[in-house]
Amino acid sequence: MNRLSQQTSPYLLQHAHNPVDWYPWGEEALQKAKDENKPILVSIGYSACHWCHVMERECFEKEAIAEVMNAHFVCIKVDREERPDVDAVYMDAVQAMGVRGGWPLNVFLLPDSKPFYGVTYLPPQNWVQLLKSIRDAFANHYDELANSAEGFVQNMVTSDSEKYGLTENASSYPIEDLDVMLSSLQRNFDHFKGGMDRAPKFPMPSIYKFLLRYFDISQNPEALRHIELSLNRIALGGIYDHVGGGWARYSVDDEWFIPHFEKMLYDNAQLLSIYAEAYSITQNPLYADRIKKTINWLQTEMHNADGGFYSALDADSEGIEGKFYIWTEEELITILGDDFAWFSRLYNISKSGNWEHGYNHLHLTETAEQTAKSKGIFDESFSEKYEAALNKLAEKRAEKIRPGLDDKTLASWNGLLIRGLTDCYRALGDENVRDLAVATGQFLLSKMTLNNQLSHSYKNGSATITGFLEDYAAVIQGYLGLYQITFDENWIRHAEQLADYTVANFYDESEGFFHFTDASGETLIARKKEIFDNVIPASNSMMAENLYFLSLMLDREDFGEITDKMLSKITRLLTQDVQWVTNWAALYCLKAVPTVEIAIVGADAENIRKDFDRFFIPNKVVIGTKTFSTLPLLQNRTDIQGKTAIYVCYDKTCQLPVTEVAAALDQLSGL
Repeated sequence: MNRLSQQTSPYLLQHAHNPVDWYPWGEEALQKAKDENKPILVSIGYSACHWCHVMERECFEKEAIAEVMNAHFVCIKVDREERPDVDAVYMDAVQAMGVRGGWPLNVFLLPDSKPFYGVTYLPPQNWVQLLKSIRDAFANHYDELANSAEGFVQNMVTSDSEKYGLTENASSYPIEDLDVMLSSLQRNFDHFKGGMDRAPKFPMPSIYKFLLRYFDISQNPEALRHIELSLNRIALGGIYDHVGGGWARYSVDDEWFIPHFEKMLYDNAQLLSIYAEAYSITQNPLYADRIKKTINWLQTEMHNADGGFYSALDADSEGIEGKFYIWTEEELITILGDDFAWFSRLYNISKSGNWEHGYNHLHLTETAEQTAKSKGIFDESFSEKYEAALNKLAEKRAEKIRPGLDDKTLASWNGLLIRGLTDCYRALGDENVRDLAVATGQFLLSKMTLNNQLSHSYKNGSATITGFLEDYAAVIQGYLGLYQITFDENWIRHAEQLADYTVANFYDESEGFFHFTDASGETLIARKKEIFDNVIPASNSMMAENLYFLSLMLDREDFGEITDKMLSKITRLLTQDVQWVTNWAALYCLKAVPTVEIAIVGADAENIRKDFDRFFIPNKVVIGTKTFSTLPLLQNRTDIQGKTAIYVCYDKTCQLPVTEVAAALDQLSGL
């Protein structure tokens, strides 16, 4: 066993038995490279990464290859989920080299940690040849490597504002620009299968979030059409686990048919939010079903004993990608018996397989009921038979060898899940979901917070690694959601304390954005900022939205000023190519039309809040109390002759208080 055996990261522990003399990222390895004047190999991946496993089997488990690596390099393994700061620095460098980023990410550094070359997956013969080439270049052409590395470092330390031409503009948000953003996005829509017009297909929650907010403002049916098309296909296709609930990370094809089978907490957390919001608009029972089954999967398979949620399930089991989720025809005949005939027609099951190597994967393009009707297999008992068949498969699947579990708990992804659960509670009104959201918040408070400072990772009873901006942004977002479903002011105060800490320790006032790392954290060769939205929104765009809502709810003008400065610097990108900044675009929607402030005061505040939550009103803040509160929007506000009062304010103008939700909604529609 190598040094990784002492680590807690499941990804690092996967490599603990490699003959490679792996080090974890840290001073010991970095100093060794300097002392011995050796190049450093930093190999970055994560536990659920299929191609990381393949490269380990083909390269890192081989004695002959390990011998070359150990002789000529200081080899460092990094879990990108545990150390996103290290990953961001060297991913940036590799992309500057013209290499398409991905994992496994293998970067070669000089002994001073400056990168000079990088690749992703390589088969063994290519990997060995590269190792020998790097060894020879380091010995014979060091000056050239040093010059190259210096150029990549200079690129990394160049400010994002300079690199992308981000200049501060007047803080105005013309509503017409939203149409420009939609038109830009539409050029890349897949108008037949949903999502974006490319393969592989990733669910992109921030795109759907923007479209939902754009639709709320414009009522443009094209926006809703694309949302429904995308969400329907994501809910019905093979990317969704029809047997157990939950979504895989992405589809390798453009049909949403065969997923890359790993299940990540962050995808499922965000998709819960999107499906909850879409359900509030459409009342589509498919969306409610997927929400309920995904929450059940999370509780059953991803919930730790302390109250947080694990990070991921692997794509592989028994050395085969997706084996846990796929079936042979023979297996299905044995499990389903008399039900196999109609079930096989429903899902196009065959002896040769609907996928590869004789395996079948469950996939639909219309609901099970619609598909059954079109294939002539529908009867009055179909829904009952269908659920019973899926339950039989679930029971049999439980006997299989399970995919590996990444059992570390990340503050950032749990923050995203809290927000997802609060959105689901608002849409469905299930008190168990609210309890789960609150319990997850309590876990973050008790296990991952000390003196208003977050830790990034938790495992085996210990919180480790100084929190990153993504942790603060996601947890604040979750706490704001918790306040608005409980009216427990502790949550908004905790959110404010974390926001104050973030501004003090992450904010770069000169550039107007937040660093990814805490000022008290480890110093790397570059201190990065995360600006562009991806599958997970940029931590800066999440933070800007948090500060906007806090500025309204707490009358914090300083927070609002930071939001305006950040968003104003992004406006050029929004109108040029919005697909990379769609969470910023969702924030723009909040600024283009003034946000509604709904204050509820009185003994029935909880029930009135629930009544409001049934409606999709994304551009609002909701605050409330049964008695009295010192929150600015609740000061000097009381019930009305013993009846709970609803105060609706918009653009610094308040309507007369009313006591019925219908009357408040009339005020909103009039505004």
